[in-house]
Amino acid sequence: MGAAVQNTSGGGRRRGRNRRRAQPMAEINVTPFVDVMLVLLIIFMVAAPLLTVGVPVELPKTAAGALSSESEEPLTVTITAEGRVQIQTTEVARGELVSKLRAVAAERTTDRVFLRADGAISYATVMQVMGALNAGGFSNVGLVTDTGGPTLDGEGE
Repeated sequence: MGAAVQNTSGGGRRRGRNRRRAQPMAEINVTPFVDVMLVLLIIFMVAAPLLTVGVPVELPKTAAGALSSESEEPLTVTITAEGRVQIQTTEVARGELVSKLRAVAAERTTDRVFLRADGAISYATVMQVMGALNAGGFSNVGLVTDTGGPTLDGEGE
């Protein structure tokens, strides 16, 4: 019985470096982009609540959506649970409200104003302040509420 020696130098495929040259990758790696966007999203989610006017008011809840924002900072008039009226964060006496609103309206480019009223305030008080807003030169009044209230369509509460 004899042993045979097999010669592999001629016919097989060589393994190693020269199999194929590496081709440049033509795809964009989006992982760093997604990471940066998620960090920015978290930053804006944390910072957004800090940008609102800091008057504590218990807003009524409705099913209405949000209004679109503008380039100019919105004017906010607030009626607190005690019945005090504030323009932005400055408290204003009711007798001076119309004159202060006229002065503010003269400096602004839009007539939009957001009215925030505590849910415990009577409808008559809210309507009196809305009348003062109209007399002060603001005819575009947006009522601010919290979301998640009843839809009044019988499907949720």
